[in-house]
Amino acid sequence: MAGRRNGGGHHDGGGRQGGLARRDLFRLGALGGAGLAAAGGPLAASSAQPGKVGASRRALVTVEDVTNVALALSPDGRTLAFDLLGLLWTLPVGGGQPRRLSGEFDDLAQPDWMAGGQRLVFQSYRSGHFHIWSCAADGSDWRQHTDGLHDNREVRASPDGRWLAFSSDRADGRYAIHLLDLANGSVRMLSRGSSQDSEPCWSPDSRRVAYVADGNRLLVTDLEGTTTEAAAVPRSADRTRPSEIRAPGFAPDGSLAWSVVSAGAVTMMWRGKPVIEGEDLYPFRPAFAADGSLIHAATGKIRRRAPDGSSRVIPFRTQVPVVTPSYARHRQLADPAAPPAGPQPVMGIHAPQLSADGRRVLLRALNDIWLLDVGGGARRLVADAAFKCDPAWSPDGRSIVYASDRGGTLDLWVRDIASGQDRQLTDLKGQAAVSPSWSLDGSQVAFLDQSGALHTVDVASGRVQRRYDALWEPGRPTWSPDGRHVAMAAFRPTTPRYREGYSEILVIDLVTGRGRYHAVGPGKSIATRGDDGPVWSPDGCHLAYVMGSTLWVLPVDASGTPTGAPKQITREVTDAPTWRGDSGALLYLNNGRLRLVGLDGGAPATIPCPISWAAPRLPARTIVRAGRWWDGSSDAYRGAADVVIEGSRIAAIQPASGPLPSADVVIDGRDLTLIPGLIDMHTHRQMQGYGYGDRMDRLFLAMGITTTRSPGCPAYQMVEAREALASGARLGPRHFACGEAVDGSRIFYNFMRPVTEPGQMALEMERARALGYDMIKTYVRMTHKVQAEVTAMAHAMGLHVASHYHYPALNSGVDCTEHLGATSRYGYSRTITALGAGYGDVNGLFAAAKAARTPTLFGAGVLMGEDDSLPSDRRVRSLMPAWDLAKLDARVAAIRSGDPAPQLAVLRRNVEQIKATLALGHHLIAGTDAPIDFVAISLHLNLRAMTRFGVRPVDALRTATGHAGAFLAEPVGEVARGKLADLLLVGGDPLADVAAAADVRHLVLN
Repeated sequence: MAGRRNGGGHHDGGGRQGGLARRDLFRLGALGGAGLAAAGGPLAASSAQPGKVGASRRALVTVEDVTNVALALSPDGRTLAFDLLGLLWTLPVGGGQPRRLSGEFDDLAQPDWMAGGQRLVFQSYRSGHFHIWSCAADGSDWRQHTDGLHDNREVRASPDGRWLAFSSDRADGRYAIHLLDLANGSVRMLSRGSSQDSEPCWSPDSRRVAYVADGNRLLVTDLEGTTTEAAAVPRSADRTRPSEIRAPGFAPDGSLAWSVVSAGAVTMMWRGKPVIEGEDLYPFRPAFAADGSLIHAATGKIRRRAPDGSSRVIPFRTQVPVVTPSYARHRQLADPAAPPAGPQPVMGIHAPQLSADGRRVLLRALNDIWLLDVGGGARRLVADAAFKCDPAWSPDGRSIVYASDRGGTLDLWVRDIASGQDRQLTDLKGQAAVSPSWSLDGSQVAFLDQSGALHTVDVASGRVQRRYDALWEPGRPTWSPDGRHVAMAAFRPTTPRYREGYSEILVIDLVTGRGRYHAVGPGKSIATRGDDGPVWSPDGCHLAYVMGSTLWVLPVDASGTPTGAPKQITREVTDAPTWRGDSGALLYLNNGRLRLVGLDGGAPATIPCPISWAAPRLPARTIVRAGRWWDGSSDAYRGAADVVIEGSRIAAIQPASGPLPSADVVIDGRDLTLIPGLIDMHTHRQMQGYGYGDRMDRLFLAMGITTTRSPGCPAYQMVEAREALASGARLGPRHFACGEAVDGSRIFYNFMRPVTEPGQMALEMERARALGYDMIKTYVRMTHKVQAEVTAMAHAMGLHVASHYHYPALNSGVDCTEHLGATSRYGYSRTITALGAGYGDVNGLFAAAKAARTPTLFGAGVLMGEDDSLPSDRRVRSLMPAWDLAKLDARVAAIRSGDPAPQLAVLRRNVEQIKATLALGHHLIAGTDAPIDFVAISLHLNLRAMTRFGVRPVDALRTATGHAGAFLAEPVGEVARGKLADLLLVGGDPLADVAAAADVRHLVLN
């Protein structure tokens, strides 16, 4: 779509704050001022009432650095345009005061000048997809040139003013180079073939376009499609790329420059020779000045390289606003002065299934499998200490199948309801079995292993067949009535170039082994790939699933092929649907309640669930004696002490002398050091595809981790785990978490909630409130504007918000950014470079906003090549499942066989960001992304990486103790009176050598 106008340059500049629009704050900031100039101090204290929002503290931050910016030089050579912080700026080529042209939520990137220098063109994500926009050089007269559900990126204007070249995934899931005719708005494909094509650029005569194919070849084509290869980088034997080509650009003489990104280096090539190397070069095309110099961005600055090789910085200075939000925080843990809570109703109802006769409900809660009589009582059907999940009815209602790790790893077990006898159905020897579903004739059970491969097992003989290869986190399978087909929610990437896509219905023909995908709507997904369907009706006429947070049914034939339009059945928050045997009604979860609705979509009925839980009785008095202790916040130890614990709280800390005192429990650690239990602030417990069962919680505890925070979990599994832990039914760290992260239309992980429908976000927040989330996580395809709205809603509920983006999130009140730099919709991060660094436009903003940041130092694993004490630790070898041990051993072997220097250099630059934040008077909080990174040991590797490159051990430990507890606003992370008794007794001296924090001799939890 060409030429659609959309008002002036600041068309969505945000709401007014304190009498000034945010755009006005930018303009005022441009007048000058140094450092972190406060624009306004705290105006009101936060109320004690949870969710009460007070006045935020605002500050203007001086910015003189750039991280991963793209730039372009105007045709007259006088003005630079660049995309600092996702905002559009222009700057005199000699440096000075930049001018901001775009609005707060325009979220644009990679600007280019159009012919004549009167307009700028760029990609923008403001609509929820990447589209091509342009504006006048003064920021006025915005026009949208593309529209729809496809992404359109990396636009470049032809010098003759006729064309826009851009990459787009509109070519049946393939990124190809397209041309947009500016005269009439028509679009045609330019690059042919099967490669994933990106980053076009124009020759000076507008007759050729160069672009990157598959990341490793630089191709040049004329406008008729005749193509030649200009450069290539080799592939390794396993078809991976040791390096890739990026950012081609034509010089005025028609020669080509490009960048090569490889392990530990980014090099700019021109005329076949390296011209820029040894810098933290950003892989975006250079600008060519008339005098033969190159203008590029690297190592935090915009630079001009003269023909003789000399280089100088093009200086600039501006200010941007950030916000420190003020609101009363939700607290999961009761105040110690409050009276003990009585029995609590169970909200963590996982995987409920209605019996065929509609009289009973099978469900998992409090680590057990329960049988609920509709309208009556409930009893534990399977009750033991093992981890159990995914119960399913047999068609005759006489048996159930479920997954349990009572044999060491998760396998399937069958329970005869009448006799109470169990028999093991699978024994996969090194694989997990989960998500079972019974065929309607009762002869087979379909299930998934931890890799996402589909299997069936013959119920009588136990013979297992692999039916479909591994998929990325698929949902629970469901059988067609004739037993020939299995359907499940499966991920379908939009293109190979980026990982996001849609959760669709995959129907597998068990006779042919072939699978067919069916979309639930253009640009739409099944809610989650877990228990949200599809579920085949017993009569075979419908598939039920959750989409847009409500229940839908789709008419299908015997093969699962849609035969009509889907029908919406509910208008309320819906999860985990299952059918009654007559196909006339469906059971589902609504905000912790069991609900039943007819196929006609009438008024739903509530099925009472009379299950409750209470905290276990703790020893009245426990005393821990330590030879010395560290409180989690100060710089040094204190002397020998007795820590007195009454119930779950620290009642007193007394100097230790004489014999051990008497108490209900006494722990003698007089030769040991006492520190707070460790906190991993970024995990994903209950994550599909890892199959840990009970092993994950026990491994966390064994390595001294007493608290975890999960910014993204399957919602009901998260609540079930939290209630099981709080009730004593399961042993593991205490758990702060949210349910599924809310996202835009395209998703990746199974625990993402694509929000695509009007009013759906209100339903999502309703679930968060009802299930008692501790936070909200927004993910990578959500627009900045929607993220700001979600942040305001979450703060009103007392919940903190975490994101993957730092701007304008830090001006919208987002509390935390996960990772130094991770998955981004742009395909690169604005907070970390290809070589692992970040500069003042990143670290200064976090420090000024006092926002949290979890580094998740994935590269810290390189340290295992020097010291294998963690991967060889007996706790790890005993508790990590075989498939993750194999990955761990392979990782160590790869590190030892390769050159660790590039990885160590990246890790050093990562830690330099942490040190820069500390130098600005702020800090980070430790997180790992486990089990995506290795469970439990990754936290210790993170701490060791910090100290390896110059962070004091005490500061590293604070990221996993006092600072983490303070961010949670819960009584954890410190050894102090009134705090929860989460304590470690360790050998050695962790304030001198942080590795000693892993030498856990005793652990006290609660």
